[in-house]
Order: sequence, then structure tokens, then C-alpha cells
Amino acid sequence: MKPKKTEEETGRLIAQNRRAWHDYFIEQKMEAGLALEGWEVKSLRGGRAQLKESYVIVNRGEIFLFGAHFSPLSSASTHVHPDPTRTRKLLLHRLEISRLIGAVERKGYTLIPLSLYWKHGRAKIEIALARGKQQHDKRAALREREANREQERAIKAR
Repeated sequence: MKPKKTEEETGRLIAQNRRAWHDYFIEQKMEAGLALEGWEVKSLRGGRAQLKESYVIVNRGEIFLFGAHFSPLSSASTHVHPDPTRTRKLLLHRLEISRLIGAVERKGYTLIPLSLYWKHGRAKIEIALARGKQQHDKRAALREREANREQERAIKAR
């Protein structure tokens, strides 16, 4: 019998970008670290993060998370002036960064955040190389999902 994985090993989800699966074809996923300030870590521990309108940008050979909203706690220090939507640097190896830059610039991919979670006590973000869906692709995916639900209902009813 396999030992059960602990919460620390599996990672604890903080925030998820569900809209990304609807708006993009996800090609490749990658894990990155985040350069955070103290108040941001505290707000993440409280689960106060949102990735809904965020995206990842490339600037001068570095990769940044843009538009993610980390709500500051009300018990934050008085001398710290938190900016909830500040641009945060993503921590990746040089080879991974160059591979992502090449895909974004030459192949026309977009970098989007998928989820934010804890792994071994550190905040990690899952980013993806994605290609945007057009409206007809979104409708086809919705039809397919509805058809699968109907099949499941029919099988369950028997």
C-alpha cells in the first residue's frame, strides 16, 4: 500500500485562473517561483489572491506577472504601503526563460498564469504557453462539454 501524500507534498492551491482554459489552448505548462514582499506572503497564506485578469510579460530578458491582485491584510504594518496589483518577478532558470521568450516572440504564443499554490513552504505559480481561442473554437468546446455531460447522464440513468 502506497503512503498517502501529505498536503505539503501535493501543494495547497491558493488561486486558480479558470478563465484561461476557456480562452486559450494550453500547449505547455511550467512551474515558476515568485519574488514576493512580506505582506504579500501573509496575504497568500490567508488565500487572498486573484489571477483572473493577470498575464505574464517578457521585459528585458526577464519574466513578470502583471495584473495579479493580492489583497493586503487589514493587519498589515502602518509603514508599508502595499500595492495590490504590482508587477511581480517570476523566478525561472535562464534556459527556461530563453525557451519561453523564443516561443512568445517567434511562434506567437502567449504566457498566462494558471494557478498559484504552495509547494514545500514556497509560493509557486503554474504558467502556460498558450494560443488564443477564437469564438468558434469556444463554442465548439462548449458543445463538446455539453455532449459529454449528456452521455454521462444517460449512462448514470441506466
